[in-house]
Amino acid sequence: MNKVTRVARKSFLPDPSINELIFMTLQKAFIYTISFFTLLCLLSYAAFSQAQPLSMKQALDLTMSNNRQIKISALEVDRSEQQIAAAKGQSLPEAGLNGQLIHYFEVPAFFGFDNSGGDKIPYGRFGGRDQGSAGVYVTQPVYKPGNKPALRYARLLKHSGDLSLTDRRSTVTAQLKQTYIQILVLQERIKLQQQSLQRNEKALQDARSLLAQGRALRVDTLRAYTTVRNLEPDLLRLTYAVNVGKQQLKTLMGIDTLKDIQLTDSLELPGDEAILSENEVYDQARQNRSDLKVTELEQQLSDEKIRLAAAPMKPSVSLNAQYLLQTQTNKFDYANAYYPSTPFVGAQVNIPIFSGNINRSKVKQAEIEKQQAIQKSRNAYEELRAEVKQVVADVRETRERIRIREQVRETALLSYDITQYRYAKGVASRLELTDAELALTTAQSDYLGAVYDYLSAKISLNRAMGK
Repeated sequence: MNKVTRVARKSFLPDPSINELIFMTLQKAFIYTISFFTLLCLLSYAAFSQAQPLSMKQALDLTMSNNRQIKISALEVDRSEQQIAAAKGQSLPEAGLNGQLIHYFEVPAFFGFDNSGGDKIPYGRFGGRDQGSAGVYVTQPVYKPGNKPALRYARLLKHSGDLSLTDRRSTVTAQLKQTYIQILVLQERIKLQQQSLQRNEKALQDARSLLAQGRALRVDTLRAYTTVRNLEPDLLRLTYAVNVGKQQLKTLMGIDTLKDIQLTDSLELPGDEAILSENEVYDQARQNRSDLKVTELEQQLSDEKIRLAAAPMKPSVSLNAQYLLQTQTNKFDYANAYYPSTPFVGAQVNIPIFSGNINRSKVKQAEIEKQQAIQKSRNAYEELRAEVKQVVADVRETRERIRIREQVRETALLSYDITQYRYAKGVASRLELTDAELALTTAQSDYLGAVYDYLSAKISLNRAMGK
């Protein structure tokens, strides 16, 4: 091989340095792609895991839009609207087309020819083996006793659905507010528990320092250590309770349960407003409560059920009209066949006589349902009196308890400050300071409990009045 050929071949062979450069370029591109994808995933996760700020008003708006129970009640209203349309359709005319084609293997037989004697009735065959007919018919109900009760029943059912939807919204709103306030109280209790834990950890450090100096007993250190360890499970329990409350809150709002939320409202006690009397609350409840109106509406629904059950026992009248085309032929030769028409109009009257007492039994069942509705309504109002008495008593008791708990909290705080000062001066013992700290934590926690009970009682009071 000459020198020129070797040079030419060498020029077409890949250069090792070029291959290495290409490999390094692909490797860098792969690393950049993986890094970009990882960064994108981390940003997406951070954006998803970021807590969503949520006020009470925002929570209520989301609940009214997304709550599944409210959506179910709204769909029930839509279904009742379709029942109204169906009830109206029973009074509208019914029209349709019908037609048929028949092929006989033998010409159809007709009996009754020359029936002059003998036991056998003679017959004859005539006509075509292929027969067809087509027609249009119209039926207009003139009097159907069940139409008007069915329409009234459907409209009452629609009204009942609207009231049930309102009641469902009120119930879900009360649940949401109570859950929201419960989480706020739990978060405040966590803060108190953390403050108590910090105070007791500081006390434990002091006890250990004094024990090392020989100025305190070992039992003081053990008591401080026990107190710190006892506070940790309570803090964990409160944290789990907050997580469960947030899960319930997200379920009520109908949002993604994996998304974290951060409550932005704070606990606020309403002003010292006057509490309505039991009679005033009862009167407003009778005026505003949707569930009570639904109970009253059940009696009217039962009346319409009675009329619907009695409707089949009454006569009905309808008008009928039809235009019919008929033909007969052989060998499917419909093109050369005759097509005579047979139009008619008429009226039809149906008078029921006996149906095995089925309809009477249905009427009796509807009458029993009405009696049940009456008793249910009476019982609902009796239960309302007991409910009103309970919620009014709860509001009064919790408001008074807040006043007392607030005084106890201030007293416990003052006592702790004095005991801490005395302990710093060497006058009070470590046990006295621990007891004062425990009393302060308990008083603060009891005050928060009273605040939650009062706000919850106010929500129950407004719910009882139908607000």
